Amino acid sequence: MALYMKAAEILEKVEQKKGAVKTLVYDSKFQNIKQLFALVCETQKYSSVLQQIINSTKLLKETKLRIHLAKVLVYDMLIGHGVKCGGTWKTMMLKHRSRLQAALARIKVKRKVSRNQDLLPSSFQQTQDDVIPRYVRVNTLKTTLDDVIDYLKREGFSYQGTLSRLEDLDRLSGKTFLCDLHLQDLLVFSAKTDFHNHFLYKAGHIILQDKASCLPAFLLKPRVGSHVIDACAAPGNKTSHLAALMKNKGKLFAFDLDAKRLSTMSTLLLRAGVTCHQLANQDFLKVDPQRSEYKEVEHILLDPSCSGSGMVCLRDEVSEPQDEGRLQALATFQLRCLNHALLFPQVQRVVYSTCSVHSQENEEVVSACLQQNPGFRLVHLLPNWPERGQEPFTQCLRASTAKTRTHGFFVAMLERCPPQTHEENLPIVTTLPSGGEEKQDTHPSGPSDEEQENTDEQLTNPVSKKKRRNRKKHKKQES
Repeated sequence: MALYMKAAEILEKVEQKKGAVKTLVYDSKFQNIKQLFALVCETQKYSSVLQQIINSTKLLKETKLRIHLAKVLVYDMLIGHGVKCGGTWKTMMLKHRSRLQAALARIKVKRKVSRNQDLLPSSFQQTQDDVIPRYVRVNTLKTTLDDVIDYLKREGFSYQGTLSRLEDLDRLSGKTFLCDLHLQDLLVFSAKTDFHNHFLYKAGHIILQDKASCLPAFLLKPRVGSHVIDACAAPGNKTSHLAALMKNKGKLFAFDLDAKRLSTMSTLLLRAGVTCHQLANQDFLKVDPQRSEYKEVEHILLDPSCSGSGMVCLRDEVSEPQDEGRLQALATFQLRCLNHALLFPQVQRVVYSTCSVHSQENEEVVSACLQQNPGFRLVHLLPNWPERGQEPFTQCLRASTAKTRTHGFFVAMLERCPPQTHEENLPIVTTLPSGGEEKQDTHPSGPSDEEQENTDEQLTNPVSKKKRRNRKKHKKQES
C-alpha cells in the first residue's frame, strides 16, 4: 500500500512539473527505490491510456480514489505485475478488474493493435533493440557466481552459458539466463524478470544494476587494500561494486551532499555487507585533497549529477529539447568536479561517467579537463566495446539501448602521465582489453615523487643525471 501511495504522490508532482522523476524518487527515502522508480516511470508512460480507461469505467466515481492513485493501481493490475497490496484496495480493484480489462481491450480494437506497448506514443514505443534485459550483479562480498547460478537452477531457472554476441539476448525468455560477455559477475535475464521480492536480493547476495552502471567500478578496478574515493556516491550501487572489487579491504571514502540519499545508501551498503567504507555527508568540491587521510588515494570514481537523458524510462523528460542553460550549468559543475578529483596528490586514475547522451556533459567536459590538466591523459577502454565516444575521443565508451542493450551511458578514464611523457600529453596511455586486464607500461602506477623530481631536474640541468648516479653510488657505499 505504501508503494502505491508514494508512487501516486510522485506522479502528481511530476505532472505538475515540480521535479524530475529520478530526483523525486530518490528524495522520497522509500525503502525500495528501484521498484518505486519503475512503477512511476511505467505509469507515466501509459498515463493517457490509463486516463481513458479510468474515464470510460467511471472508476473514480465508484471507488472515490484520486486520479494518480487510480492510475498506478490500474497500471499494475492491467499492464504491470499485478496489484501487490492486500486489504481493501486489492479487493476493490479485483471487483472492477473485468470492466477495466474490457475497457483496455476496446481501446486496442479501436486502434487496431494487439500489444499494450503499441498503445504508447511513438516517442515511447520500443523496438526489439530498445528492450533492456534485467541485469543482476552477483555480490561477491556475500556469495559466488557459481553458488548463485546453482541456487537459481534449483528454482527452475535455465542457465544458457556465457553471452557470445548481442543477438543472444533476443532468445532470453521466461526463466532462461546468461552470463555477461564483458563482466563475469553479471547475469542477464529477460526484461520482465522481477527479483525485488527474491531472497537473494533481500539478503544482499545480488544487486539489481544495469550493465552500463557497472562499467565505472569495473574499469577503475582498484587493487585489494587500496584507498579509493567515490565522489558522488548515492544511491550506492557503484560503491558496493568498488567494495566487492577491493574485497572489503583498504579504505573507500564515499561522499554525497544529499543527506536523504546518503541515508538510503547506508541501508543498501549494510545489506550488501560493505564494511570498508567511510560515508560523509559532504560536497566533494569542498573536500581538501591535501588532508592526510587522503594521501594514499590512487583511484577516484566520479559519477556526478547529470541530465539523466540516457535513462530509458525518463524519455518523457528528455524527449523535449533540453534547456541549453541547464546543460551548460551541469557541464560546468561536472568539469569542476573532474578538475577537483585530479588535485589529489597520489591519484593515478579517475573514472568519469554520466547517464547522459549529451556531448556537452561527456566529451566536451573531458576535452576541457585535459586542456586544463596536461599531466593526465585518456586510457583506451575495452577495444571490443561496440559503441565509442564521439571523435576524437574514441578512447571513451558510450552505451545505448540499440548498440549495447543498456541505458544510455558515457565512461572515460583519465590516468596520470608517466614523467617522460608529461609534456606531450599523449591521448592514449594504455589499453584495457575486453577482459579488463591492462597491458603493462613502464610506469603502471604513475611517477613517484623521486621520479618526478628527477624528470624536472633533467629539464633544467643537463648534468643532473651524472650527479644522481654519484649520489646513488655514495648512498650505496654508506650502507
